[in-house]
Amino acid sequence: MSSARERSEKALEEMKERNPYFEKYANKIASVQQSSPEEFLSRLERVEKDKKKPKFGPAEAQRDYSELLKPKSPLGTEATRDGAHRRLSDIMRLELVEDKSADDIKHLWFEYHKHKDVITAAIPVGQYRLMMDRALQYPIFILPIPRSHGYEFIMLQFAGNTVHFTPLLSYQVHKENAPECLNLTMFNECQDKGIILMRGEFDTNVLNAQEAQCLANQLQLYYSQHNPTKLQLLETFTKNPEEFKHMDIIEELNNLKI
Repeated sequence: MSSARERSEKALEEMKERNPYFEKYANKIASVQQSSPEEFLSRLERVEKDKKKPKFGPAEAQRDYSELLKPKSPLGTEATRDGAHRRLSDIMRLELVEDKSADDIKHLWFEYHKHKDVITAAIPVGQYRLMMDRALQYPIFILPIPRSHGYEFIMLQFAGNTVHFTPLLSYQVHKENAPECLNLTMFNECQDKGIILMRGEFDTNVLNAQEAQCLANQLQLYYSQHNPTKLQLLETFTKNPEEFKHMDIIEELNNLKI
């Protein structure tokens, strides 16, 4: 008891010095400290733990941002990383899907990638065409992802049938030589069946699968949907960048209902 009381008295003195609101609650705090030093220390420990919890986004292991300061090799295999336009034949044999229905192709596509560190989708042709039309008008944009201490901004850029994503911090350091953390490729070889096959490869040192999917979902909402608010953000970022507010895209992300 003596030890607990001494420690609680020391903690009380430190609180007087650090907490500007101490005087307002001094009587209540002193009452708890005197009647039950153990309870006082327990409550103080819980407060300190709560202060260390992230205010935004999911809890995560502390990330080492030093990797953003070093250029890396591009993502993808040798067969797919060269050239602006990637081909489905680099990944699978096209004869396997020639006589298949759209549903069968989607099933094969998802099964093939089920145990790989990639994200996949089958996009309706209409949404793909709208995305490509908007990509001509707005080839570069930024998207936020939640981090334990706020948000990180990721820059995207369309090139051929691929969208390249790079941490904004990394781009500010390396410019056009900045390494990508995610690339999404849209394969249109099955568009006569009404679908576009999408595959996303991501750097696991920068993103996890959930974060990569979050970026892909946001890309679809900005480029493949008829949403006036998001379209206006694309327009402002591209044509009036001085008026663009980063908090607007964070608010759009927080309003997502997926």
